[in-house]
Amino acid sequence: MVSTSSTDDGRSTDAASDALHTTALGDRGSLVVFAHGLFGQGRNWTQVGKALADPTRADPHRVLLVDLPHHGRSSWGDSFDYLTVADQVAGLLTADDPVALVGHSLGGKVAMVLALRHPELVERLCVVDVAPVAYDHLSQFEGFVSAMLGLVLDSLSGRDDADAALTQAVPDPTVRAFLLQNLRRDGDGWRWQANLDVLGADLAEIGGWPEEQLAGTPPYAGPVLWVAGEKSDYVMPANADAMDRWFPAYRLVTVKRAGHWVHAEQPEVFLEVLRRFVDARGREPAGNEPGTT
Repeated sequence: MVSTSSTDDGRSTDAASDALHTTALGDRGSLVVFAHGLFGQGRNWTQVGKALADPTRADPHRVLLVDLPHHGRSSWGDSFDYLTVADQVAGLLTADDPVALVGHSLGGKVAMVLALRHPELVERLCVVDVAPVAYDHLSQFEGFVSAMLGLVLDSLSGRDDADAALTQAVPDPTVRAFLLQNLRRDGDGWRWQANLDVLGADLAEIGGWPEEQLAGTPPYAGPVLWVAGEKSDYVMPANADAMDRWFPAYRLVTVKRAGHWVHAEQPEVFLEVLRRFVDARGREPAGNEPGTT
C-alpha cells in the first residue's frame, strides 16, 4: 500500500490513486496509530497525537494519523466494508514494528477488525466508544448525510453560508462545525471532502459488524483498553459478551461527563488514560475489569 504522507512540518508527497493519506508526528519511541470516526479525518487526533509525540517527555511515541478511505485526503471507492478498509490500513503497518492502534467509533471498528485479522501488526488496541456489535440507531447520521448533500454548493459565498444552511438540520453547533470540516475550497467553488454518496448508501454496513465475514477468526489476545463515555449508549452492559468473545484481555474505562466523542469532550482525562496504556507496553494486560475516571 502506498500512502500520501505529511510530516509534522506539513510536507507531503504524491501517491497512487488508491493511497491513504497519513500524517506523521515524532521520530522516536513506539508507534501509535489513530483511526477517526465517521465524517472525521486524521487531524481530529492532532492534539492527542502531539501530546504523545512530545519530545520533552521521558517516553515519547511516534504517531501516525490516518485518513480512512472515503474521508479526508484519502482515496474513494465504490463501497464501504470493514474488512477492505481494515486491510487497507494494515498495508501501512509492518510486523517488525507492531503498533498501539487507537480507533474511535467507525475507526474503532476498523481497528478491531484489523487487530483480529492481522494480530501480528497490533501490539495493543484502544477502542473508543464503540462495541463489536451492529447498531440500529442510524437515523441521526442519515439526517447528516441528507443535509450535507442538500447544500447547493455553487450558491455558497463562504463557510458561514454553509453553517447557516445546516442549522435547522444540525442544530448542535459543535456537531455542525465537525461536519463542516469536510467542506473544502475547490478553485472558486466548494466540494465535500468525504465521499457522502457512498457513506450514506452504506450506513447500514457502517453501523453493522462483520460477524459472518469474521467467522473462524480467533480472538485478539493482546491487551485492549476500552474507553466509553458515561453519557453515551454505544458501549452498554449488553455488549459485554461480544467484547469478551473477541477481545478477552480488555479493560473498560468509563469517562465521566463524556458522550460519544470522549476524546473531544474530556480531552485531558482521555489523554491521561491513553498515555498510561501506551506507555505500559510490555507489561501484563490488566484483564477485563471495569473502571471509571
